[in-house]
Amino acid sequence: MDQTEPPDLAAQIAGAIDWWRSAGVDSDYSDQAANWLPDDAELNPPGEQAVTAAAEAARKPAAPQPMVMIGGDRENWPTEHSAFSEWWLSEPTLDENGTFPRVAPRGPAEPELMVLVAEPELDDREKLLSGAHGRMLSSILGAMGIDEDKTYVAAALPRHTPLADWQRLKAVGLGAVLKHQIALVRPKRLCVLGSNVLPLLGHDKAQSPADLREINHDSGSVPAIANRDIAMLLQSAGARARFWQRWILWTEQ
Repeated sequence: MDQTEPPDLAAQIAGAIDWWRSAGVDSDYSDQAANWLPDDAELNPPGEQAVTAAAEAARKPAAPQPMVMIGGDRENWPTEHSAFSEWWLSEPTLDENGTFPRVAPRGPAEPELMVLVAEPELDDREKLLSGAHGRMLSSILGAMGIDEDKTYVAAALPRHTPLADWQRLKAVGLGAVLKHQIALVRPKRLCVLGSNVLPLLGHDKAQSPADLREINHDSGSVPAIANRDIAMLLQSAGARARFWQRWILWTEQ
């Protein structure tokens, strides 16, 4: 059987060279190591390096921002009851800008009773609790035989604030501001209407409002009674009856 003669050595070498040349390899080799991969600067030109750095920074968690405490520097807090309302309406750290106006507390210093609610009513402008909640409070005070003009009425928030973050407000020191206000007012008794307010004053929200006996503040303590908010008293005759019974027992002590 015929056998094909193998190509001679020169033809084999020429064929191999042609194959490597076709593959794009036309450089010589040496025993020195060569870097076959471009460095970072070649892979990422300056503009692309900036984009990459920005992307890396964006992926890193942001450093926590320092917590801004409500009321600012305590050294600048008002030291007289007469100065508190103006400070309450103007101090920038007391709240973020909202669509509702700030409303000042009302009433004299050293009253027989201070009433503290969670926030102004929706339509409050010049007077705190000027709507249905205010009328309900007037009825309660009338039944108690207390002159409303001699009662100090305040809200924990400067303005009506739907869906307020009460946990954050506690963390940034709103409770300290409220206790300072109580110390300036010096009431003989304190009535807190609103379960969201109680944790700000040191009363665990898991506890019943009925468990509250007194509130400690900057310069002492004041006997206190607490209940659910005025909206609940408006809605439920049973809630009004239970609060009235507790009030009678409390004032007889």
